[in-house]
Amino acid sequence: MTPKTVHPDFRLNGISFSFEDLKEVGYCLVKDGKAYEIAIGNFLMDWADGSNVIKVSTSGSTGVPKKIQLKKQQMINSALATGKFFDLKPTNTALLCLPADYIAGKMMLVRAMVLGLRLDDVLPDAKPLMHIKKEYDFAAMIPLQLENSLAKINVIKTIIIGGAPLSNTLIAKVQDKETMIFETYGMTETITHIAAKKINHNLNKINYFKALTEISLKTDERNCLVIDAPSITTEKVITNDVVKLISETQFEWLGRFDAIINSGGIKLNPEIIESKLTAILDTPFFVAGIPDTILGEKLVLIMEGIVDVSVISNKMKQLKSLDKFEIPKHVFCVEKFIRTENGKIQRSKTLSLAIK
Repeated sequence: MTPKTVHPDFRLNGISFSFEDLKEVGYCLVKDGKAYEIAIGNFLMDWADGSNVIKVSTSGSTGVPKKIQLKKQQMINSALATGKFFDLKPTNTALLCLPADYIAGKMMLVRAMVLGLRLDDVLPDAKPLMHIKKEYDFAAMIPLQLENSLAKINVIKTIIIGGAPLSNTLIAKVQDKETMIFETYGMTETITHIAAKKINHNLNKINYFKALTEISLKTDERNCLVIDAPSITTEKVITNDVVKLISETQFEWLGRFDAIINSGGIKLNPEIIESKLTAILDTPFFVAGIPDTILGEKLVLIMEGIVDVSVISNKMKQLKSLDKFEIPKHVFCVEKFIRTENGKIQRSKTLSLAIK
């Protein structure tokens, strides 16, 4: 498969298109499509423009969004790896419910064109299944969309979830769903996911990610993941993700190295603490470190909405899984978290809003 071919079984909203049709289809979507379909149209025109690369934007969840270039052939290779991992076949049906402005949405289009999927698009909002009246074999969502789609989630056979870690609370809610639900690990630079783990029907409580084919893993001196994926990225990707490496193809994600909080010489991992706090908190939250004259940094809890701080503080003190150093010193409330366009919490901006 090359960037100038489209699988003969590919359909978009029920209509068959060849590679030669893509520019015209894209132009029509930009000109006459719904607001969210403009990004789909732009991508189809970019895919058919004769260039070997695509410019994509990073999400901006950990900093300022930036433009990077990805090779189209590497995007095809990523689609083929996903197809093999999830056993996707030509004529399988798929739902595009993520914005095509970002890599996750773009890659759903690439997978459809490369694997011969029958792809339908819907408004990529927080409740993408609200008006769905048919069943699908495959879809990709962010955690917020999954949370809001639980009542109808069984209309999709397999769902991959990315964009942000899944909370233990949400994982518990999907255990009895027929749908096979996978959490994915990846980033724009690795052309979405390079690994996945099944999170429901999880009798053995498997907590590690398994890499897609032709990908090998190791860690650096910080215990951060290093990804060797020659078919989808020219150079090895050195991440800031602290992991427990189980094998060259399996790992447990522990948190972000650059998010580690040094409080009085004690290194605190926000993701591990947040995982424990999901047992008592059912509204959006995160923990962070703020400057402190004595400790250097002190741990604080940021919550969305109006909550009774004294009640929350008492619950945390009684939570046996929390070490004494993992109990936040203060609780801040923000009416609404600041998020990126695709729903990721912008932690630094929200933290600044909370403590100012």
